[in-house]
Amino acid sequence: QVQLVESGGGLVQAGGSLRLSCVASGNIVSNNDMGWYRQAPGQQREHVADITRGGTTNYAFPVKGRFTISRDNAKNTMYLQLNSLKPEDTAVYYCYVLGTWGGPYWGQGTQVTVSS
Repeated sequence: QVQLVESGGGLVQAGGSLRLSCVASGNIVSNNDMGWYRQAPGQQREHVADITRGGTTNYAFPVKGRFTISRDNAKNTMYLQLNSLKPEDTAVYYCYVLGTWGGPYWGQGTQVTVSS
């Protein structure tokens, strides 16, 4: 019932940029808290950023000032703009939705690889 489809990952050089997208079913984006986690091989999944239904944003310290989370309610899409990328940002990035009705529900993930 809850569907999250991610895209936008790829291979970039250090200092480059990517824009990740997460297209959700229904009115998920406008009505629920959403965000992004990432996971590198051999490491735990870590929080990256989130945005509440009211529009409040929160960022993990390692990405603060470089990443920007946003949403387009009309397109039912959440975005993560990744700027000034570092090799340490290499990971699979997952979008999620967390509502009072259930969750978290996860997308399939999109690979971000940053070369030096």
